[in-house]
Amino acid sequence: MNARPARTSSSDAKAGNVTFLGMPTPADPLRWGPSFPDAARRELGNEQLRRNLGHATATIRAKRAAVVGEVPDWEALRDAGSALKTQVMDNLPELLQELERNVTARGGVVHWARDAAEANRIVADLVQAKGATEVVKVKSMATQEIGLNEALEEEGIHATETDLAELIVQLAGDMPSHILVPAIHRNRAEIRDIFTARMGDAPPDLSDVPRELAMAARAHLRRKFLSAKVAVSGANFGVAETGTLSVVESEGNGRMCLTLPETLITVMGIEKLIPRFQDLEVFLQLLPRSSTGERMNPYTSMWTGVTPGDGPQEFHLILLDNGRTRVLADEAGRSALHCIRCSACLNVCPVYERVGGHAYGSVYPGPIGAILTPQLTGEPSDLPYASTLCGACYEVCPVKIDIPSILVDLRAREVESGHAGKGWGAAMKAAATVMSDGARFRRAAGLGRAGRVLAGKDGTITRLPGPGAAWTDSRDLPRPPKQTFHGWWADHEKAAGTEAGSGTEPGTEAKPEPGTGTEEER
Repeated sequence: MNARPARTSSSDAKAGNVTFLGMPTPADPLRWGPSFPDAARRELGNEQLRRNLGHATATIRAKRAAVVGEVPDWEALRDAGSALKTQVMDNLPELLQELERNVTARGGVVHWARDAAEANRIVADLVQAKGATEVVKVKSMATQEIGLNEALEEEGIHATETDLAELIVQLAGDMPSHILVPAIHRNRAEIRDIFTARMGDAPPDLSDVPRELAMAARAHLRRKFLSAKVAVSGANFGVAETGTLSVVESEGNGRMCLTLPETLITVMGIEKLIPRFQDLEVFLQLLPRSSTGERMNPYTSMWTGVTPGDGPQEFHLILLDNGRTRVLADEAGRSALHCIRCSACLNVCPVYERVGGHAYGSVYPGPIGAILTPQLTGEPSDLPYASTLCGACYEVCPVKIDIPSILVDLRAREVESGHAGKGWGAAMKAAATVMSDGARFRRAAGLGRAGRVLAGKDGTITRLPGPGAAWTDSRDLPRPPKQTFHGWWADHEKAAGTEAGSGTEPGTEAKPEPGTGTEEER
């Protein structure tokens, strides 16, 4: 990966000669940068990033909780969404064929792409066949995954992102760091500098007031919408029963791309299918509440093939595999394909909130990225370890993907394959030996109290000696308590026996004054 560029001053930004601090576009959007521990350590040193992330994720979490709390059958909706996605995975080949038949019958053309290179080639050929050198794009994770913008640029075709956050990322020469809010790592002042330096037609006196920033982007994009002959989109859902495609968004840019250009090209991962049109009623309740914390998306666009005289008169659907059939064949991990890209798991993850999306080295960050990226690439990865296994991601997932269980399974595979790092196999065998015998476990827990001397004034152990240093290289440890649970329990039972022998009535034992207990009790 190229070295991260340094930030320059605001005056330099206004002059237009700017390299913004960010993540340069990688050669492979699913694999970039250093290992997660190294990247996470780097990002933890960025205080501005942590402030941006903390504020944004807390706001989204609160909005989501409020609108989810209004739905009395929320858990039933989650069950329905999970069941529908399971049905899709069980019948994917047949459903894909049904979708192709219905899209074709309604005037569309279906293309099948085995990998990123094939998908990019199809899009470039279609654009060149129309004689276009510029396309407008709807926000799309699938096109980010295959590096479509960069592939088109090599063919002399410029792709303009029309989602506001994606536009910010594109103008900065950056990479997205969140599934829903790609520019979550940027604040208003940074966005103003990016616009004045890179947009070209931004007002010279542009401030960092959100309304002014939005108006500048609107004026810039409106000219693109009115002149573009070709648009490229992703798809939130593809309905096998009718051949209908759907995009949900909040700004209206998607609606402009899906209706104004003469030609529309949609790149859709093969897992985005739903069986019937009526199934949309489940997902159009689950998705907006889980993603933006809204009861419904401001813009829900659906199109079915080509309608003479209305909207694009040429429609192409590219069905993208790019590792998905490999994931489908994995019984333990295939539910990662249930993901509807809501990003709820990112917003509750304590790891993501502190390190941001760039640390994951993939366009899919956070908990879902930690299970999806290794499976899509089929390569060894340390991403399954980028989690506390707290389970918060499963609790908020609208389709009940059991991310913690998949993480554990992927970790086991890394250890068994020998890719988990030097010493992991021996460490796990030692742990198994200790934990398989109660007496050995109690002795080991007692020895752990010696670690108290290594803790700093804040009660944290940041460095262990010897082999333990491999653990603290990427995580801290709390200071061990003075007394183990087994020791506390033994003392409790002994005290209970003494009180019983003294004839004290149950429930009349003397209660300690608040704050007078031992350190462990407090």
